[in-house]
Parts: sequence; structure tokens; C-alpha cells
Amino acid sequence: MIKISEPACDKIKELLASEETPNLFLRLGVKAGGCSGFSYGMGFDNEQIDSDKEMNINGLKVVVDEESAKYLYGVEIDFEDKGMGGGFTINNPNAVASCGCGQSFRTKEEDAVLAQPCED
Repeated sequence: MIKISEPACDKIKELLASEETPNLFLRLGVKAGGCSGFSYGMGFDNEQIDSDKEMNINGLKVVVDEESAKYLYGVEIDFEDKGMGGGFTINNPNAVASCGCGQSFRTKEEDAVLAQPCED
């Protein structure tokens, strides 16, 4: 299960409303890479495949690919509007290590082999 705070849902809905493409939803994912081993992906999409996991969170359609779902179980997404220091945050209970930028993580089941240097 993924949790998205009310402020994060509100911001995502606001961003979706500003898009011109109809039927968009939030897609969350994980890919190998980042300075800790895995990096998060969060964006809008309008195409699904049968193996995708679909959720409705606070009236927001959220889709996660099957492989990413195991890394995102229990994740909490929040949004803080703090000017230059604000934005989306991800709290992942599966992570045993994460990058200082908060954009990548490692689980206890995966080793650091996938880690790559941070981009400037």
C-alpha cells in the first residue's frame, strides 16, 4: 500500500489539471541507478499495461509497474510548500540507506552494486 498525504494529492491534482493531455494519472516507479542503488520515478502517464497495479488514493489514480511495487510497498509521499526548499518527499520503510538528496535508496535485499554517482 502506498500513502499520499492530502497536501501531496492536492498538488498532484493541481499539476494534472494544468496538463493538456486527457486521462492522465500518476505513475510511480523505481529503476536501477542513483547513488544508493535505486532511484524513484514519479510522473504523469496515460498508458497502462495489464500487469500494472492500479490504486485510487484520495481520488487520485496511481499506477505502479509490477516490478516497482515490491520496493514501494509502505511508501509515504508528502508535499511541503517551502519556497526553494519545498517539494515532494518520499519516506520508504524498505530503504536501509538513502542518498542525501533523497532521490535514491537501497534495500536490505539489494546490495550497493547498482549505485552510480550523483549527477550535478
